Amino acid sequence: MSLNKIIVSTMFLMSSSVFADDKIPAGLYNIDPMHSKVGFEVSHLVVSTVEGRFNQFEGQLNINDKIEKSKVDVNIDVASIDTGTPKRDEHLKSADFFDVAKTPKIKFVSKKITQNKNDLKVFGVLTIKGKSKDVVLDAKYLGKFKDGYGQDKVAFKGKTSINRKDFGLAWSQVVEVGPVVGDNVDIVLNLQAAAVVAKK
Repeated sequence: MSLNKIIVSTMFLMSSSVFADDKIPAGLYNIDPMHSKVGFEVSHLVVSTVEGRFNQFEGQLNINDKIEKSKVDVNIDVASIDTGTPKRDEHLKSADFFDVAKTPKIKFVSKKITQNKNDLKVFGVLTIKGKSKDVVLDAKYLGKFKDGYGQDKVAFKGKTSINRKDFGLAWSQVVEVGPVVGDNVDIVLNLQAAAVVAKK
């Protein structure tokens, strides 16, 4: 067996042993923003999409032995929106969209969590621009591990879709091919969260 095949096989076995267990360790975890992503995608001029992300956010996962009693609480700084185009970002921060001056935060608070092996559904309330709506986040538990600093971590990915107009993000403009901005927004999450260690 070649050296490359040995390395690949070893990595596979290591990852399998780390991520095979679908039992999420109970405890309090802080989301690690340096190793997480809160992103979104929305159609643009019908034929293309715009992708973006929020660069500043914080949150906690309170994992209970009974998963349905677990809690998720996330706060996102809207001013950190980043679509790669500063002029567009400024428009998104304006009253046409998020109105950052009046509503600087996006908030999500869970109401119930269900689990089937590594698949989870997170039912909760999403608040954008002062409007709160029930949403369901389809998530997958990726596993537990220790990072390079010895911190115990858990990892997840998730997604949901919302209609931006439900949250008062109603600005629209129509050109020849159709609306400049689509109504449906896909939200994509990649999260790492570090266990909170009680002080002695």
